[in-house]
Amino acid sequence: MRTILALALLATPLLISAAPSYDARVAAVLTKTPLIDGHNDWAETLTDKAGDARWTMDLTRLDPKQYNTDITRLRAGHVGGQFWSVYVDAGMAGPEQVKATLEQIALMKEIFRRYPGVFAQATTAADVRRIHAQGKIASMFGVEGGGQIDGSFAVLRAYRALGASYLTLTHSRTIAWADSATDDPKHDGLTKFGEAVVRELNRLGMLVDLSHVSEDTMIDAIRVSKAPVIFSHSSARGVDDSPRNVSDKILKLVAANGGVVMVNYAPGYVSEARRRWDADRNAEKGRYYSPPYGGLYIGQPDRAKAALAAWEREHPRPAVTLSQVADHIEYIVKVAGIDHVGLGGDLDGTGGDLPEGLNGVDTYPALLTELMRRGWSDQDIAKLAGGNVLRVMEAAERVAASMANVPPATATIAMLDGK
Repeated sequence: MRTILALALLATPLLISAAPSYDARVAAVLTKTPLIDGHNDWAETLTDKAGDARWTMDLTRLDPKQYNTDITRLRAGHVGGQFWSVYVDAGMAGPEQVKATLEQIALMKEIFRRYPGVFAQATTAADVRRIHAQGKIASMFGVEGGGQIDGSFAVLRAYRALGASYLTLTHSRTIAWADSATDDPKHDGLTKFGEAVVRELNRLGMLVDLSHVSEDTMIDAIRVSKAPVIFSHSSARGVDDSPRNVSDKILKLVAANGGVVMVNYAPGYVSEARRRWDADRNAEKGRYYSPPYGGLYIGQPDRAKAALAAWEREHPRPAVTLSQVADHIEYIVKVAGIDHVGLGGDLDGTGGDLPEGLNGVDTYPALLTELMRRGWSDQDIAKLAGGNVLRVMEAAERVAASMANVPPATATIAMLDGK
């Protein structure tokens, strides 16, 4: 008996050492399946922080205090595919939004040209797989706001011709044909022109992105779309009740539609405690200083700043962690299923405010490791990392092929909505 026990004890370390490490498992999964993030605002951050230097600056390694993204960290994070956001300010006039969008696309295309061994542009799922197999980052564009088409189907088709892979139906403001999640509703969802936009996206093979839109807009778009929809960077409203997140009702509709919700890292969309702290801080800030007439310390910015600092010392900002992001992922799986979740970190789009442990594009393996520790299989990790969004892309391509004989949309807002 002692001999058997001794042999068993000797064998145990060998069995443990034979099991692959989490790092090895993550690397093996991401060698076969590209890790695809739904939303990265690198172009906007380069534009805001680097100005004209953005066209020529070395992007190999950037200051991590200013940028979440650079080539070194993309490689460390095993990024295999990225939807690069071409965001512009939703408050700009329509023609200015179009011009700024074209400039953002031009910037990303110049980056691809300058670093051909790192990036290659993709528009189809097959492109993504081929580019990933070559050891490069498959790069797609996401146009982050319906205002960026300026009410023109011709502009939408021009974006597609340049390689745009999705259109987010609104950004932070309600537009002429769709309600935003963060503005007053005007249309109870989509107008007739808005529905026509969804159909034209289907015809073009572009993904319908429902991040930023109101719940009524989500419902209308899912009803109209023949292809699966995406949420390029949203989390679960059942965990954090932000209107930017996705409710259980919509998660069930997404599952029936075949779509995917790509989880956002922005702290206010991850932590309910943080969301409420942000609201309290904003209210306190307004109480102290609300120019031109309001606030306890109006005209006294130093006193207002000191008062807010004192409030912050008495009310510490709640921590937001990688583990909480993993909670959102698991919640979406619980409600919608493993086939309907992905990653959409919103990196370089949160002003540098990110959960602990997820402060750059090099941290995806840490998040996948956390899920493996919770018992996730390699197969399910692969679905989350990129398998689900590749399936959605392929479905959208099939829908577009089935609509090959449908003529391009030419209507205007005035024609369809009478205004």
